[in-house]
Amino acid sequence: MHSSSQVEWNCPQCEVTINERLTYCNNCKTMLVWTCTPSQKSGLYKNYFRHRQRCNYCAPELEQQRQELKEERQNERMQEIQMLYDEQRPWSEWSLSNNSCTQHTGHDIEQVRQLYSFCEQSLVEYCTNRKQQATSTDIPYLSPINLLSVTLWYLKHYHAERYIATELNFGRSTVNYFLSAVIDILYSCICPKLISLPDNMDDETTIHGPEQHHKLIVDSTFIAIHQPEDAEERKVYYHAKSPTNYGFKVQIACDFHHRIVHVSRCYPGSVHDITILRESGLLEHTQENVQIIGDKGYVGEQYVVTPKKTSWWSINN
Repeated sequence: MHSSSQVEWNCPQCEVTINERLTYCNNCKTMLVWTCTPSQKSGLYKNYFRHRQRCNYCAPELEQQRQELKEERQNERMQEIQMLYDEQRPWSEWSLSNNSCTQHTGHDIEQVRQLYSFCEQSLVEYCTNRKQQATSTDIPYLSPINLLSVTLWYLKHYHAERYIATELNFGRSTVNYFLSAVIDILYSCICPKLISLPDNMDDETTIHGPEQHHKLIVDSTFIAIHQPEDAEERKVYYHAKSPTNYGFKVQIACDFHHRIVHVSRCYPGSVHDITILRESGLLEHTQENVQIIGDKGYVGEQYVVTPKKTSWWSINN
C-alpha cells in the first residue's frame, strides 16, 4: 500500500525504514511508526489517518476541501447576520426616524451608519466568531448594527446592564461581554479616524499642527464610574453631571474644522476644567491671533475666550 511522499515509515524494534505503508513489521510484527517530514510529527500507525486529515502536507486535497467548507460556512453565517440588519430590534425600531435614533443613541440615523461603516468589518468578524463558538443554535445574538446601536445607547444613558439584559432578553453576563468587546472595537476603529493625536504621546507639550494655525475649542467630558467605597475617594472623584455622581474627567480640544486635535489624560472628576487646560500644554501655543474658546469653567487665562454675562460669545479676530 502506497503512502504520501511526505511520510516515512519505520520499525522501532528493528530500527529499519519501510518503503511502503504497512500496519506491522514483517519481521518482528511490531506496529510501524510514521514520521511526517515537513511537520516533524510522528506516531503509531493507528493514529496516522487522524493526522492525515489534519495535516496540510500529507493530504493537500483534503486541506482544500476543508478550506472550501470553512468558507461556505462563513458565507452562510454572513448571510444570516445580514438578514438581521433591518429586521432585528432595537435598530429596526430606532432607525424608523431620526428623533427616535437620536433619543436612544445620541446620533441620527446617518451618523450611526457612518460610525458603522468605520467598524463594520470588526463587528461582523466578532459576530461570526461568537456564532461559531456557540454550542447551541438557539442562543440569541445581535447583528453587527444592533451591537453598535445598543452600545451607543448604553454610552448615552448609562443604563444598568441588568436593564439592558431585560430589554433584549439576554443574560447579564452576555451584555457585559459584548459591551466590553464593542467599546474596544469602537476605540480601535473609530478613534484613529476621528482623532488626530501628537506623534509623541509621552510628551504632553508636543506641538501638533492644527494647534499652531487654528483657534481651538475646548471642553471637558466625563466617564461615569461607580461610587468609590472610600470616603476620601468619593470626594476626589465626585462629578455632579455624572449619572452616578462620580467619574473621570477628560478634556478634548478641536479646531474649527471639527477635527479633534488634543485629548488630555484622565483626571479625577473633582479637578477643575481650568486646571486640566493649564496642565495640557495647550496654553503654550496661544497668542493674540491663536486663541482658545471655552465655557465659564475656563475663565482666568489671557488668551482663552469665555462667555460674557450676556451669554454672547466674544471672539477676537
